[in-house]
Amino acid sequence: MLNLQKTVNTTFNELNNYVLRIKNELSATAAATCIIHHDRIVNEWYSGVHNNSTGSRLVNEESQFHVASIRKTYLGLAISLALYERKICSIDNVVADYLDDVDTEVLGNTTIRHLLTHTHGLGDLHHRLFLPGTDWKYNNVGVNLLIKIIQKLYHMPLSQLLEERVFSPMGFSQTGWRKEPNEKLVWLNEQYNDNQGDEANLFVSIKELAYWGYLHLKRGAIQGKQILPREVFEQATTIISPPDLEQPLPRNGFFWFVQDEPRALTELGDELPYGSFQSLGVTGCACLVIPEYKTVAVRMYNQIGSNPAGYDYLEDIKTFGNLVSKCVEDL
Repeated sequence: MLNLQKTVNTTFNELNNYVLRIKNELSATAAATCIIHHDRIVNEWYSGVHNNSTGSRLVNEESQFHVASIRKTYLGLAISLALYERKICSIDNVVADYLDDVDTEVLGNTTIRHLLTHTHGLGDLHHRLFLPGTDWKYNNVGVNLLIKIIQKLYHMPLSQLLEERVFSPMGFSQTGWRKEPNEKLVWLNEQYNDNQGDEANLFVSIKELAYWGYLHLKRGAIQGKQILPREVFEQATTIISPPDLEQPLPRNGFFWFVQDEPRALTELGDELPYGSFQSLGVTGCACLVIPEYKTVAVRMYNQIGSNPAGYDYLEDIKTFGNLVSKCVEDL
């Protein structure tokens, strides 16, 4: 497995203290951070236990967190691979070209681009909220359609495709869709039907999520080995949102939120440079990549339930990104 050298640096104490404060505010029991900068791990920090039960396991480098919506970036990479390998001709192809069991009247001219950027306008598979490409709404309808497309194109589940093409070549052993709890999983007491990649049950350790971001930072070139073609990563992290969206709305790559200019509704802090990209999960986990600084920043939580009164998740995640930027600039 990829194992970058580690250099302890107190510069990130402010960031770790902030993550600890938010952990307590969210009533989470577990938190962790990992920062890669110029091909070295410059910060690795853990706090708390897996859950509230007596004798719960301490959080450490073997703890695998439920990363929630960050899983979408794994699907995004699979779609980018399918595009590179010409299994998908264009992201502007309509979805109905790739799936037979869909209501074409409801889908209309919804394209793969719309699904990847949350601009499809589907409330569910039977009605829509707005015309494709005219607005932005975060939900899992497009995600589920793309998972079906991957299964059909590759004749295997998403989890198997990623295991064969990415996880195994990277030496990942602490990343995967998990159906049953075990002592190393920061389990959230949910039930899942399978581990095929079609549910939100992806668990990842802090380091392997950082290495996931690092894989994108390096455009697939890891220690002399090209894991997937460079173009696959460039596609996945380039803004592909319809250009006519209103200014405050986020801009996305293949599910990644990508920085072009400060926007009120994006997850990216105003101080992050152009080209930075990030993904956030409802559990509080986040993966931020800052190419200009050659930096990857990951945080982990095990948040359960609704946000507490007075907590603003957009303000929180933007503050996290801005603090990462500040700390890196102080190195």
